[in-house]
Amino acid sequence: MRGARENNLRGVDADIPKRRLTVFTGVSGSGKSSLVFGTVAAESQRLINETYSAFVQSFLPNRRRPDVDALRNLSAAIVVGQEPMGANSRSTVGTATDALTMLRIVFSRLGTPYAGTSSAFSFNSAEGMCPECQGLGRTATLDPDALVDPTRSLNEGAITVPGFGVGSWYWQVFVRSGYADPDRKLADYTPGQWQDFLHRPATKIKGSGFTHTYEGLLVKVRRLYLGKDREALKPHLREFVDRAVTFAACPACGGARLNAAALASRIAGRNIAECAALQITDLAAFVRTLDAPSVAPLVAGLTGTLDALIEIGLGYLSLDRESATLSGGEAQRVRMVRHLGSSLTDLTYVFDEPTAGLHPHDIRRMNDLLLRLRDKGNTVLVVEHKPETIALADHVVDLGPGAGPAGGRICYTGDVAGLRASGTLTGRHLGHRARLRETVRTPKGHLAITGATRHNLKNVAVDLPLGVLTAVTGVAGSGKSSLIHGSLPGREGVIVADQSAIRGSRRSNPATYTGLLGPIRTAFARANGVKASLFSANSEGACPTCKGLGLVYTDLAMMAGVSSVCEQCEGRRYTREVLAHTLRGKNISEVLAMAVDEAREFFPTGRARAVLDRLHDVGLGYLGLGQPLNTLSGGERQRLKLAVHMAEKSAVYLLDEPTSGLHLADVDKLLALLDRLVDDGNTVIVIEHHQAVMAHADWIVDLGPGAGHDGGRIVFTGTPRELVETGDTLTARHLREYLGPDPYAP
Repeated sequence: MRGARENNLRGVDADIPKRRLTVFTGVSGSGKSSLVFGTVAAESQRLINETYSAFVQSFLPNRRRPDVDALRNLSAAIVVGQEPMGANSRSTVGTATDALTMLRIVFSRLGTPYAGTSSAFSFNSAEGMCPECQGLGRTATLDPDALVDPTRSLNEGAITVPGFGVGSWYWQVFVRSGYADPDRKLADYTPGQWQDFLHRPATKIKGSGFTHTYEGLLVKVRRLYLGKDREALKPHLREFVDRAVTFAACPACGGARLNAAALASRIAGRNIAECAALQITDLAAFVRTLDAPSVAPLVAGLTGTLDALIEIGLGYLSLDRESATLSGGEAQRVRMVRHLGSSLTDLTYVFDEPTAGLHPHDIRRMNDLLLRLRDKGNTVLVVEHKPETIALADHVVDLGPGAGPAGGRICYTGDVAGLRASGTLTGRHLGHRARLRETVRTPKGHLAITGATRHNLKNVAVDLPLGVLTAVTGVAGSGKSSLIHGSLPGREGVIVADQSAIRGSRRSNPATYTGLLGPIRTAFARANGVKASLFSANSEGACPTCKGLGLVYTDLAMMAGVSSVCEQCEGRRYTREVLAHTLRGKNISEVLAMAVDEAREFFPTGRARAVLDRLHDVGLGYLGLGQPLNTLSGGERQRLKLAVHMAEKSAVYLLDEPTSGLHLADVDKLLALLDRLVDDGNTVIVIEHHQAVMAHADWIVDLGPGAGHDGGRIVFTGTPRELVETGDTLTARHLREYLGPDPYAP
């Protein structure tokens, strides 16, 4: 690589060894992703697209060549990221790994009575799906009271469904249909009128130059909104569906998704739905008992896939688990399993923090899989902060020295021993260890959880201390999130800042989400004597071509959509007239392109500075004010939510792995922030795998002893010191190893 200048990269030159494991390190925002994903992977995928025929290329986007002088000796790149696996409710762990496909073939050959070919066992084919729920496993019941206000007439806005307001096309169809009296209150309708208004099937209506198809309100809403995946709907429609729809297991198939014939076919007393519902560790044991010669190769392949899922720390899942419910780390590991079984070699695999969401016990297994991919003859590139994975590297590329404009340079390349001696920020912190507190804080009361049975929890009862920092630990799948997120949200004073996606459109960014854009727009308006609305990319100041997005999106239907920079505004989002207005020499686009820390110098006082200070305090100083929220990692989203909540009054904060995506040097800053929150009178409860947070906590609640049905119990509660001195759990063993012989040494 010669002269890489993508994003903040400063003409980077690098030689990356092939068929080796290279780890890219550096603080968040230093340029790691720009180098690995934005340059190497992007150019590889662009060149692959160019090998297709002209006809195929006409359906593909024109991928922009990364800003780099030269990239030589590239191989085909496969990116295994942490993005969610999509909102398609028909996608499961089984379909995503092909394990269910192999299981379907086994049932088509061994199942009795015979039900048909493998498609007869597929809930995504007409041959196998339950006819009642169409293979979804659940039915939706609409609450009419959530659709209408019966005290009003149609002319008074009785229909409360989004898009059905007075004057809308849908409203006109009802008013002009002849089936509903627009001036009569719905409460006064006769039974026959109610039937027509709510349930009448599609009926062609003609008259007075108005031809249309009339459907009862429930029929139309069911067709318009319930036939689509909830997550694919716009935010206001998702909110409506959540309010108006009750989902329940399909009465015909009991949630199994399949028709009666498929469910009647069994092997050793189990049907395919029961097998798919088994924990993967149990399913692997069941599959090993199948010794029929006709399915021996299939059983070997299926066993290999299931064993890989277990080895990667996902043995607690089941094949019928919907893909959309997986965390980012779980989704990445599921994708990884597919590649482990691939016959292709000499590929470049690119991973984004593959240890995210993993207990130290599971990190070792993940590291083994990275080495297996390398040893098959592949080049493995990993963006990572965990020292356990950095230590495995054949080669390290450390970027920095800082974030954003202060980064974008290579500070070190070489082996791990050289990194330790290099004096770089990463090198200095590689052996750094947080230590146990000499004294822990005294609780000010307790938050009680009793009888918790969500998912794998075994009737758990625990008291969480108030006024202290509590770490909830345990291997992935042990029940941590089920206990905390299933019991505490919704209670008075409890604030949840997790890694889930932030609702909003492509237009959402840190400036809009935190309310920072308001004072910025006001400052521009006052400085130029114009309306503040001009400086909103969602209003009249927006570029008319891209509607203020700065990008033009192309929907490729069967493939992932792509975006390209708007040629009209060159990605600046605003019209030329708006960009002519400046504030201290900067236009609105230039201000939104600033990183948080740069903006703190530009706005030294006022409301804007207060918001920027909170963003800096949570470790987001490198984040661009106008960076789309859908490009943020889970850890960044969580810290952004925390920055917003820090402006509120004292509360109980629930955090879910806040160290995700943090450099070793930034973990200490996070611990100082958590201390500040507690010292200000708050309670902080953290679900965390990082040993530094465990050591720094006042109290630990450890779940386990294993994952899935092997977990769901409290295996330890007490101080970190008690865990280290007397604990015998997986967490205790790894924390002891982390702290070394002197856990209190500075």
